[in-house]
Amino acid sequence: MGSQRSQGFFGWLKDKLFPGRAVSGDLERARSLLAAIDRGGIPLYPAKVNAIARDLGLEVSPKAPVEETIRRIRQAVARAAAHR
Repeated sequence: MGSQRSQGFFGWLKDKLFPGRAVSGDLERARSLLAAIDRGGIPLYPAKVNAIARDLGLEVSPKAPVEETIRRIRQAVARAAAHR
């Protein structure tokens, strides 16, 4: 589970200094989450929502409300669609 980003300190540093495009698998996970929510689903695991947001390159506080994180995920997916 997770993104295909580099591991370790240098991978983390590279991701912070040179953020690349989100891996298509990460976008698909985000789209699936949003589709499930739009169908009336309720995210049961806030940590999973946060992990999806982080895989998209968003910084998320563990104390952030899930609704706020979902809003930011929607914005990130919309930005990714606009760059196609």
